[in-house]
Amino acid sequence: MPTRRRALPQIRASQQILPAHSDAIRIVPLHPGIGAEAAAAPAAPPNLTYRNGPLIASVQVFTVFWGAAWNSAPQTAMMKQINQFFDFILTSALIDQLSEYNVPNYKITHGQRTGTTVLTSPVLKNSVNDSTIQHTLQHEISTNSAFPQPSPNTLYFMYFPPGVKIVQGGAGSCTAFCGYHNDISGQIFYAAMPFPGCAGCTGGLQPIDALTSTSSHELCEAITDAIPGQGWYDDTNGEIGDICAWKTKKLGNYTVQLEWSNKSNKCI
Repeated sequence: MPTRRRALPQIRASQQILPAHSDAIRIVPLHPGIGAEAAAAPAAPPNLTYRNGPLIASVQVFTVFWGAAWNSAPQTAMMKQINQFFDFILTSALIDQLSEYNVPNYKITHGQRTGTTVLTSPVLKNSVNDSTIQHTLQHEISTNSAFPQPSPNTLYFMYFPPGVKIVQGGAGSCTAFCGYHNDISGQIFYAAMPFPGCAGCTGGLQPIDALTSTSSHELCEAITDAIPGQGWYDDTNGEIGDICAWKTKKLGNYTVQLEWSNKSNKCI
């Protein structure tokens, strides 16, 4: 069975901690050149195959910045940059290249950012579990008019401030992953993005560039595999972003991650 969650890898395989149960997170080492081991070749030639699950055809991103720190400098500037990133990237060539994964019921087209909010309650401590993230997201959707109602195209991107560790699947951010996307009962799609406050989650990039890179990773994975393992997936190599983890390019003013192309048989 495929994993139910996908996570971005940390830099050093020797420092990674895998989940304690069957929710295995695929770990891919960083490419050579930033103080880490050389990236190993895929165990098998990558090939994403469609598993008949939902895709996000015209993604509607709503950004959630959890924590009072987002109301103060320097986080306010980063929050603005992240929103500007989505405003650009959702109508960019990054989305266009995903059209090769169109299927009869889902044609991938440009999306849009539908809004943003800062969430100051519940107050964050130094760590937060995925179960708490899911509960909070569901609560806000049902009680907070600022939150759009979920639809097949809605994708909530949840960002966390410095000093907050996310724990999911028995593993933690900055020790095993740098972000992940998930679903709640196949109805609510979200991504959880910790602040890149460690070398393992910056990969030699500036924090904002690391965050746009990891965000593009999760964005493309959510679009092509909304319920992890039920969309476009490779049993050996994972999702579209896992195959190309930490390989980046500039698109406009933003750093984004390369994504696997079946058509080109490479990361593009």
